[in-house]
Amino acid sequence: MNKKFILVLNCGSSSLKFSLVNTLNLEEQIFGFSDYLFSTNPMFTWTTKDSVKVKKKLNKNSGYKESLLFLINNILSDKEIKKIFAIGHRVVHGGEKVKKSVIINKEIIEIIKDSVQFAPLHNPASLASIAESLRLFPNLSERNVAVFDTAFHQTMPKESYLYAIPMNLYEKYKIRRYGAHGISHYYIVKKISEYLKKPIEKINIISCHLGNGGSITAIVNGKSIDTSMGLTPLEGIVMGTRSGDIDPSIIFYLYKTLGFNIEKIFRLLNSKSGILGLTKKSSDFRFLEKNFNYLNEAKIAMKIYCHRLAKYIASYFSLMNDHVDSIVFTGGIGENSCLMREITLKKLSLLNVYYNNERNFEIHSGRSGKITDDIGIPVFVIPSKESIIIAEETYRTVKSLDSNF
Repeated sequence: MNKKFILVLNCGSSSLKFSLVNTLNLEEQIFGFSDYLFSTNPMFTWTTKDSVKVKKKLNKNSGYKESLLFLINNILSDKEIKKIFAIGHRVVHGGEKVKKSVIINKEIIEIIKDSVQFAPLHNPASLASIAESLRLFPNLSERNVAVFDTAFHQTMPKESYLYAIPMNLYEKYKIRRYGAHGISHYYIVKKISEYLKKPIEKINIISCHLGNGGSITAIVNGKSIDTSMGLTPLEGIVMGTRSGDIDPSIIFYLYKTLGFNIEKIFRLLNSKSGILGLTKKSSDFRFLEKNFNYLNEAKIAMKIYCHRLAKYIASYFSLMNDHVDSIVFTGGIGENSCLMREITLKKLSLLNVYYNNERNFEIHSGRSGKITDDIGIPVFVIPSKESIIIAEETYRTVKSLDSNF
């Protein structure tokens, strides 16, 4: 079998991650990202197959189009480009209609557009990346695949995804809980299955994807049965700039009493709240760790974050049927914040959750492993590789339609 590549594209509101994945072994050949897009100082960083890290500044105000052109003209070789047989796109929100990864066509593009209202920062970025990919790779027009974060959560039962509001709002407008980070949570299920040497369909875990955005998912028999994010990524735990769960009446108070308009309230809850709102200085979790013992705002923000996180984890124990195989931390904060894990896990000792202090402080910066002893419920730290799942899903989807792939 000849070596073939899948190009994986993962767009954020001001960033584009890419991976070139070998279909023979599903390993990343080259990977990297452009960030600070649409600013005065956009940057492209990538790691070559020889593990050499390279950084290059892009032109001022460069966006997704310029990033993809830079990728093709400056990073990938002509030989590698010729061996790209499919492109996989991470898409945050697919609404209720999409339950699996799909070949991108006009209908799918319209579904992604219709879901922009539920993921206003991410879906437009995915649409821009898709449009540019179709333009730059016209020979792959039928081999662009959308892999949806919401698809993994389509197994949630009605008691998890319905809100206690008039049913016609769900029936007519599909207002419900959709969740996010499904690609990451699914990767974690697969890795835990390997660690525990247990079939995926028998895995019961609580998966904590913690980054600038964060979500907790209850996974029973390998399937999502509840998750902390809702109609949009605003619901759930405290995040970098998002408030997470609040009393909805706060919105009415801001509007009626304080005179905030709807756009200002939207920006406040999505872009000016969370850790940034609590510290008044930074949304970066590293700021909390560095200043935990020196700044009261940092200590309070850390304690609030861990308090909410522990409440979610504890509540999901009630959904696990007869056992919990593991609690797993992933994402930039989950993988690297030893202090956050320590504070959070101390709150869960009543549930037979303990941790080994030495192991906890050893595992960070790309390392993975168990941070508990052989008593109680195992707790793992596992770096998430969404690109591998996107490549797998892209390969499976294209192969199902093209036997020559």
